[in-house]
Amino acid sequence: MKNLNSVHLNGLRALEAVGRLGSLQAAADELGVTIGAVSQQVIKVEAQLGRPVFERTPKGMMVTEAGISVLARLGEGFQALSAAVTAAQHRDDNILTISVAPVLAARWLVHRLDRFAKRHPDIRLRIDATMQLINPATSDVDIGIRVGDGQWADVHSELLLEQEVFPVVTPQIASRLKEPADLLQVPAVIDGRAMFTWEVWLSKVGLSGKSMEERHIFNDASLCLDASMAGQGVMLAWQTLAAYALQQKCLVDPFGIRAKTGFGHYFITAEGVREAKKVTAFKAWMRDELEESMKLFR
Repeated sequence: MKNLNSVHLNGLRALEAVGRLGSLQAAADELGVTIGAVSQQVIKVEAQLGRPVFERTPKGMMVTEAGISVLARLGEGFQALSAAVTAAQHRDDNILTISVAPVLAARWLVHRLDRFAKRHPDIRLRIDATMQLINPATSDVDIGIRVGDGQWADVHSELLLEQEVFPVVTPQIASRLKEPADLLQVPAVIDGRAMFTWEVWLSKVGLSGKSMEERHIFNDASLCLDASMAGQGVMLAWQTLAAYALQQKCLVDPFGIRAKTGFGHYFITAEGVREAKKVTAFKAWMRDELEESMKLFR
């Protein structure tokens, strides 16, 4: 990193801001300095780099061909620095930050948080509900929970639960179903973002190649579950999504036949980092809760 000694970091910061925001004015506003100051920093750092990163045109600052790769790498570098600062400022041994998909947070996790608080009154939970895969090494997140194949780069993944899918319907619809083939006459509520299709379950019950009658398509599994509870059709659900609705008898699994998708729920933690006690405590509690929850499916 000795080459950084020949370049002013404030100049690199100005360079990155102009490239990302598209103008001197926007960069000046973000950095809290004047346009003139940003312009001078950019000129100086270009001289230090030995090549222009921007071309000055009547339409504004245009990135040169050489500048494209420079700005891309600067963007990655400053994102990492920003994440490091955030982590340093917000780490608290008594606060556990969990990154989790909104559907898992809403349909399974939130119903059980009081039990975690009773077991660990000294740990406060902060739930970051997002679909984005967060790297705990470069953010203020302590642990993530994600569904997938476990093959994510730059993070440590630990299998929590193999995903199994099964149809769920209202008790009223279930009363009309005698065998799996009867589902072919029930409108299907489709999760457009699912990583699997109905074929996974249909092949399990000897109906491979058959197609469901699609009624509604949503881009959110939670909405699909709500539609199913409203009696609008059958959804192909999984354990953590449907557990609470099944427990409350809002929905039923008419046949008790589940099919593995090849995916699973995984803990996501930072690679090569010693696990904090609060993370260990949460993982142990989560496994206990899942074991209890999965009794519904035995």
